[in-house]
Amino acid sequence: MTLNNTPRPHWLTFDCYGTLIQWDEGLKAVVEKMLSDKGGHAVDAAKLIDVYDRHEHRLEQTPPHRSFRELSILGLQLALAELGLPSQPEDSQRLATAIPNMPPFAEVVDTLAQLKALGFKLCIVSNTDDAIIAGNVAQLGGHIDRVITAQQAGAYKPAPRLFDYAHEQLGVTRDEVVHICASPMLDHTAARDMGFRCVWIDRGTGRQLLPDYRPDAILSSLDQVLPLFKSLGWT
Repeated sequence: MTLNNTPRPHWLTFDCYGTLIQWDEGLKAVVEKMLSDKGGHAVDAAKLIDVYDRHEHRLEQTPPHRSFRELSILGLQLALAELGLPSQPEDSQRLATAIPNMPPFAEVVDTLAQLKALGFKLCIVSNTDDAIIAGNVAQLGGHIDRVITAQQAGAYKPAPRLFDYAHEQLGVTRDEVVHICASPMLDHTAARDMGFRCVWIDRGTGRQLLPDYRPDAILSSLDQVLPLFKSLGWT
């Protein structure tokens, strides 16, 4: 797939965590501190994160729809139980409390400012709650025009319902937007199934492409969007 000979989008939509905000780094810090406080357990942070992710994503797709805060708490409790680790009440609050304070990647704010100056409208589409993401958006320099969350849509990625809701709210068709993201499992699945244009920011975290889908462009950081768009005649 390619972005060549496709129209300049009016709106750019972004995944938040892992694309704009340092999700992996922030999650690792929370989990390492949690394990350190528990002391003496033969489970490393990567293992706990892997089990937590599995439970969280399953819960997101299990009716009824619940808030991300609720699912993150339950997902962590299930992960600790599966790994035989003790769970304290404060464990359940650590992640939800930490997420709003996770900072953007170094190049993000300046890149968003340049995209705004070039006339693009910017929207975040994220698997989270309004209250949680507000702290992250506050760190993005005031450049984000809209924030669409799973809470608003009543659905989590990769369900098309979240993206359909976002496109309806923005007043665009799938052909009039480019989505920029870091998650093959969530965002690429939706792009494959729905047919919207998609740019992958592969920050070297080890996430793998889907076997049956390749995004329209693959970049290693957000600032590489600028020369890409210039090469396409969009700036």
